[in-house]
Amino acid sequence: MPRFHCSVPLSAGASLALPGGAARHVQVLRMQPGDALTLFDGAGGEYAATVERMGRSDVSVTVGAHLAVEREAPRAVHLAVGMPANERMDWLVEKATELGVASIQPLATAHGVLRLAGERAEKKRAHWEAIAVAACEQCGRNRVPAIHPVQSFSAWLETQGGPEAPAARLILSLAEGTRSLAGIGVDGQGVTVLSGPEGGLSAAEEQQAIARGFAPVTLGSRVLRAETAALAALVSLAGL
Repeated sequence: MPRFHCSVPLSAGASLALPGGAARHVQVLRMQPGDALTLFDGAGGEYAATVERMGRSDVSVTVGAHLAVEREAPRAVHLAVGMPANERMDWLVEKATELGVASIQPLATAHGVLRLAGERAEKKRAHWEAIAVAACEQCGRNRVPAIHPVQSFSAWLETQGGPEAPAARLILSLAEGTRSLAGIGVDGQGVTVLSGPEGGLSAAEEQQAIARGFAPVTLGSRVLRAETAALAALVSLAGL
């Protein structure tokens, strides 16, 4: 059954016009009045719904029963990533969403190729949010992961360690003698994983993160691409 994210709050029994993005998707699928669909607003669970009216550019639906269905990962994994260039960040956001990431923090780092600031950075964030929404519609998640605004590495690191931060904090490292992620026991329901861009984090950035409480871990003897490394850590830690 088609699934659509609705950016307005849903309630059983309501009749409403779908937001633009969802309405366009319904029209592209050539759905008709009486057809069934599933809606979710990100607040938890999903709703059965029925197409009520098809207009030229608008679609009205009747919202049915709420289903308390969750498809989240057993452990909340928050990825902080030095942004890879070109379409690789898009791919990372899509696949991380499918795999259950709780949030993604894009970082501008010393070795990063992608440089974003101001309006361009906000447009990119909106683009990544749309990718995350589409991935949730496809994979069955009812909670869209948070895509945070782009921050510099140093500014973001200053926010770590507060009372709301996950207790477990890990940094992917290629340094000699680093312990394997597979051998690390992670307590609690949340963990933050810091991963570098294509060129990795600089030595200074890595040391700053370790000083801030991030434990260095390795994924093994092979050197993975930036987006692959972040996803491999996510799968290992999420408890899928």
